[in-house]
Amino acid sequence: MSPAHTAVIDLAAASDASDHRPLIISLFAAFVVATLVITVWAGRQTKSAADFYAGGRQFTGFQNGLAISGDYMSAASFLGIAGAIALFGYDGFLYSIGFLVAWLVALLLVAEPLRNSGRYTMGDVLAYRMRQRPVRTAAGTSTIVVSIFYLLAQMAGAGVLVSLLLGITTDAGKVLIVALVGVLMIVYVTIGGMKGTTWVQMVKAVLLITGTILITFLILLKFNFNVSDLLGSAASNSGKGSAFLEPGLKYGATGTSKLDFISLGIALVLGTAGLPHILIRFYTVPTAKAARKSVNWAIGIIGAFYLMTIVLGFGAAALLKPGDIIASNKAGNTAAPLAALEIGGGGDSTGGAILLAVISAVAFATILAVVAGLTLASSSSFAHDIYANVIRKGKATEKEEMKAARWSTVFIGIVSIALGALARDLNVAGLVALAFAVAASANLPTILYSLFWKRFTTQGALWSIYGGLVAAVGLVLFSPVVSGKPTSMFPDANFDFFPLENPGLISIPLGFLLGWLGSLLSKEEPNKGKYAELEVKSLTGVGAH
Repeated sequence: MSPAHTAVIDLAAASDASDHRPLIISLFAAFVVATLVITVWAGRQTKSAADFYAGGRQFTGFQNGLAISGDYMSAASFLGIAGAIALFGYDGFLYSIGFLVAWLVALLLVAEPLRNSGRYTMGDVLAYRMRQRPVRTAAGTSTIVVSIFYLLAQMAGAGVLVSLLLGITTDAGKVLIVALVGVLMIVYVTIGGMKGTTWVQMVKAVLLITGTILITFLILLKFNFNVSDLLGSAASNSGKGSAFLEPGLKYGATGTSKLDFISLGIALVLGTAGLPHILIRFYTVPTAKAARKSVNWAIGIIGAFYLMTIVLGFGAAALLKPGDIIASNKAGNTAAPLAALEIGGGGDSTGGAILLAVISAVAFATILAVVAGLTLASSSSFAHDIYANVIRKGKATEKEEMKAARWSTVFIGIVSIALGALARDLNVAGLVALAFAVAASANLPTILYSLFWKRFTTQGALWSIYGGLVAAVGLVLFSPVVSGKPTSMFPDANFDFFPLENPGLISIPLGFLLGWLGSLLSKEEPNKGKYAELEVKSLTGVGAH
């Protein structure tokens, strides 16, 4: 048995037998307390709906860029991608490329027009030139579904991470950890709103970048900053040889896996521009120029981070055997923390324990910040789109709207805890890719058609959102993600009738097609006057909130 395997198997015992566990718990507690203090401070300044939903639009381009980075660099980025690279080499690295390239789509097509056109949510943009109640209901529904898919990944990551650190092996213990994360995210959003969430995301982004730089430096130092040696060791240690550094290990064995790769790529590249928790970040800055600046900052920060995930993943492959990583977590989600443990000197060393504690605390910070952003997006959409404008028909007061947002936060938190408990053994990067596919299928077509196509109608919007949503979610339910494989959500069941793990290849074109077809077949005459107003507003910012 390799030393790394021993470290994995005996991690809980080592923690029990040494003074390392108090250090780990102290770091976790320090971050949780610090973020709760920030949240309470921000909560005292949250007095209006604009404060709760958009942070009073007081954040600078740099601050918002940092917060966007904190929102975007999730558990999927830190834990899932490193695990995917450690197990599948080049094919795992494709996640890094997809997540990064996606930002160009968001910058070029969505960021500035959306900031100019909306107020708090995606539903504001759609409702500007269409019938309010049906499109707001559809937008709210889509936002909540996409956010819950994304929340699954964060909850799964939290369960895996804390279980590894504290030596929790029972299913009940892991479920308890997921519940703890859910309770914390409810507290963050109900008390702090957008202001508290934004500051937590900014702190988390700084911690994550710092921690990633540290581990990247130490891994490169071990290989004398020779990337060729690092890749060679990773290939040799993986047991796959040169195939580890070439395309096809995960997405090339069969025709189906090649299609899965295309589906994944489309979902990753197009999904960002439709993610609700990213879209609402554009409303927290005072001007369109600041929105553009914030995305530029985010691209720089996120780009540097994803370059470092390559070193984390291949470093884990070079330092740990694939079987050791899988023994800790079937989907490879613990590869980065285990690499930190190994690079620090192994399971019995103080250096290893300190590095593991620091990196795991950073990863936990990552999860808490992202779940807060997701929950805020969901509760904002429910309260502003569905409650205030559909149920109350625009007659709700700001106080009533904020109360509805806080109650919906509690409900979404409970749902996320329940589903997160089921998803704890799935790769978090794969789960996030599903959220990207749903966002690109349901949200992106309607946003682009609303902003850039004058013939778009209410019926087209409804067909696009509901059609894309049902297709994406339906295909996922009957895919190997849910059943039919050892790493599925229900491994013992077998209803994986759809062969691909990501539905984007089918559901995204379908979302665009239904939006076009629904508009052409609609008897409603498009409101060209409103479209002209929206066009001027989205391009110039005249009349923007």
